[in-house]
Amino acid sequence: MRIAIVGPTFPYKGGGAHHTTELAHRLAAAGHEVTLESWRAQYPSFLYPGKQTIPAPEGTPFPGTSRELSWRRPDGWLSAGRRLRSRDLVVLAVLAPVQVPAYLGMLYGLRRRTPVVALCHNVLPHERKPYDVPLMRALLRRVDGVLVHSAEQAELARSLTDRPVRVAEMPAHLPTSPVPGRVAGAAGPRTGEQRRLLFFGMVRPYKGLDVLLRALAAGPGDVGLTVAGEFWGGEDETRELVARLGLAGRVDLRPGYVPAQDVPGLFGAADALVLPYRSATASQNVWMAYEHGVPVIATRIGGFGEQVRDGVDGLVCEPDDVGSLTGAIERFYARGEPARLRAGVRPVDHGPRWAAYVDELLATPAGPSNAERQAET
Repeated sequence: MRIAIVGPTFPYKGGGAHHTTELAHRLAAAGHEVTLESWRAQYPSFLYPGKQTIPAPEGTPFPGTSRELSWRRPDGWLSAGRRLRSRDLVVLAVLAPVQVPAYLGMLYGLRRRTPVVALCHNVLPHERKPYDVPLMRALLRRVDGVLVHSAEQAELARSLTDRPVRVAEMPAHLPTSPVPGRVAGAAGPRTGEQRRLLFFGMVRPYKGLDVLLRALAAGPGDVGLTVAGEFWGGEDETRELVARLGLAGRVDLRPGYVPAQDVPGLFGAADALVLPYRSATASQNVWMAYEHGVPVIATRIGGFGEQVRDGVDGLVCEPDDVGSLTGAIERFYARGEPARLRAGVRPVDHGPRWAAYVDELLATPAGPSNAERQAET
């Protein structure tokens, strides 16, 4: 099958770029002819308060990649759609509604000559703007099928479109994720209990760092926390909360993007990764922690309840609940528990998960046949 994927890839950073690139590799390894249409300029800098790209890729770039798309050039959206008419399937990686105008331009260029699947990382953003729903409704009603990563997201997608919606668990797309022809890196050795927790990744309100800080203040007084990642909108509010809670000596804020080479050291210095999210669709951070031999304390939302085996390789608590998270931290640091939970962590074999994901993507209903499409135009 001749497949085109449209989405971010290196030198863009973050999970979206890793997922798009890994998907291209996996589809090619499965025997498909794959091209990756990516961005020269994905969106205006004022829409993303952080650095969009990094100097060196943190994975293996996909060889069949074109980086011609730009938010400044609507004519390029149309020409990309025309180029992709000869493909058997087009996959649009949808990370945010800001991408929708470009994708609508491509759909206009395609003129319904090729089946199109919207692969939605988030059907709607966690922090929504008034235009998000109409934009996503416009896109999802014009594609042939929608693939999402949780049952909750499927329900949300079905509220916006009558197109077929399928669900597939998001497999790992880590910098060290194994792919045919590539070898995964290994986690460094552990040196015993650290009395330190880790919050990792971009800091945004829905991720609940403020809940974690309040739980930390209420929990064992000798436990520290490292917060490593970019701060969406700045770190002043977090610093003020740290000071107000009397945590200045226990919380280490490391603002900024974390390069892949620094990740093993961060996880090696922590007893557990904490995911205090208020809401979630899917996250790679559980898999990343397990790759480094670190248990996880997570809220019972999104896919965390299935990824974390409560009492085996981590603990699960209630979202947006300081008391519940405090209790989880106290249970985690009961005598012998950090070592016991760490012993329960096993790296996941992501090969079967990726195979199932690819099968689900390719099975996403594509609507009328090409002949029927051409008859409509």
